[in-house]
Amino acid sequence: MKKSLSDKSRFKGLKIAITGANGSLGKSLIEVLKKEGAYLIGLTHDKKNNSNSEGSKPDEWILWSCGKERLLSSSLANVDILILNHGFNPKGMIESNEINKALEINSLSHLRLIEIFEDLALSNNLNKYNSKEVWVNTSEAEIQIAFSPVYEITKRLIGELISLKKSKLLMEKRNSFIIKKLILGPFKSKLNPQGIMSPEFVAKKIVQKAKKEDYLVIVSPNPITHLIMPFVELIRIFYSRFINKIYSNTTPLK
Repeated sequence: MKKSLSDKSRFKGLKIAITGANGSLGKSLIEVLKKEGAYLIGLTHDKKNNSNSEGSKPDEWILWSCGKERLLSSSLANVDILILNHGFNPKGMIESNEINKALEINSLSHLRLIEIFEDLALSNNLNKYNSKEVWVNTSEAEIQIAFSPVYEITKRLIGELISLKKSKLLMEKRNSFIIKKLILGPFKSKLNPQGIMSPEFVAKKIVQKAKKEDYLVIVSPNPITHLIMPFVELIRIFYSRFINKIYSNTTPLK
């Protein structure tokens, strides 16, 4: 990345990769970001391109699968922003297979990709004017009911893990790796056909807010989410730092 991520042409010339690129929100994000002048890479599990609109097609497609994230390392090396947008909603099902699948897709694969991207940022020896970003779609299911117990648990898990990572970045005062958490309300998609927002509206709001917000990008019609989420994050980060301080001051027994 040759430009600052904070200049006026926020996304112009940047290389952005997005998982869930064949989904409703993925297509909409691609369309919005292409209009902003970014080069889009669609990361997908499907060989078939399900996009009908030329504007919502990425400039490049890369096939991947959960559990094989390390194979993406070389493809992500020159990526400036990674958007993690893939997900699985088992709805009312609570069988072991559905729980394991949801954990793998919604939590573990996200964590592995975040860590890979963070390693790439560190290995490139980037500075505050030349950083990598990861945006993670945890949804407001992280703090509220979504009428899908397993989905809520897996979203809460990755949400809390991201909070820990954010806390660590703040303590280390590192600027080479930036995390943004996308807290999204219900929008229409295959995962949620009853969503009350359109994916096009949500994508535009995400991109608008990502230009200004340092960490939390909240797009929801629910005022409770806007009030509670920043408070929850603050508590998590302070708790993590407090515990870290306690253990760092503890003298090991001999």
